[in-house]
Amino acid sequence: MLLGHLLVQEKFVSPAQLEQILSEQNHRNQKLGELMVEKNIISPAQLEQLLEKQYWQKNGFWLIS
Repeated sequence: MLLGHLLVQEKFVSPAQLEQILSEQNHRNQKLGELMVEKNIISPAQLEQLLEKQYWQKNGFWLIS
């Protein structure tokens, strides 16, 4: 699952907000997670948790939150 989808799923951003941030990300050539932390949308700890969840889901494991 893409990080953007996790951000929406976990209700950190709406789908419309994600589209705006992705557009900005393309112009700035910056990683999505870094941009989200820079804009204070998520904390570094939240980014770490999301990336961990993304890793486990990618490898076939679902974490129960």
